[in-house]
Amino acid sequence: MSNAAEHFKTITRHRHAVIKNCFKAGIIWQGLLHDLSKYSPEEFLKGVEYYQGNRSPHEGEREAYGFSYGWMHHKGRNKHHFEYWTDYDPVTRVMSPVKMPLKYVKEMFCDRVAASKIYMKENYHDGSALEYFLRAKGKRIIHPETSDLIEKLLIMLRDKGERKTFAYIRKLKKY
Repeated sequence: MSNAAEHFKTITRHRHAVIKNCFKAGIIWQGLLHDLSKYSPEEFLKGVEYYQGNRSPHEGEREAYGFSYGWMHHKGRNKHHFEYWTDYDPVTRVMSPVKMPLKYVKEMFCDRVAASKIYMKENYHDGSALEYFLRAKGKRIIHPETSDLIEKLLIMLRDKGERKTFAYIRKLKKY
């Protein structure tokens, strides 16, 4: 099968897994709108070119160019990515992380769990998304409160499972 067909299947499987997670998290509308930009020419064509099947095509594109055109497009249009939430601090005039609104942290959780399941396949376990998150802890530009919350949710997933974690997320009103 062609890279185009495989990439389309992968991003669609991922999107459907996120939609399912968003329903469990009580953010149905966000689930339905999740990652539609992946089907745009700017993202889809790069995804096809760098498709590997076992990791994000953005990784391959970064290896080729030193950055990813597809990711630059994606993160600028999808508020569930913490990378979207940076701006110049009016006092320091330095690019700084901004605290994410809760609804996008919830979607980020849904996205991370779905991505772990899609890429890890039968090797996935409830601690997989946490392990991935922790590999880059301290290296990413993310608001400390946002980082603490997503880590708390991923720890809860590892320790208490999906049912209890999604029940907690549905009730979560602030952080």
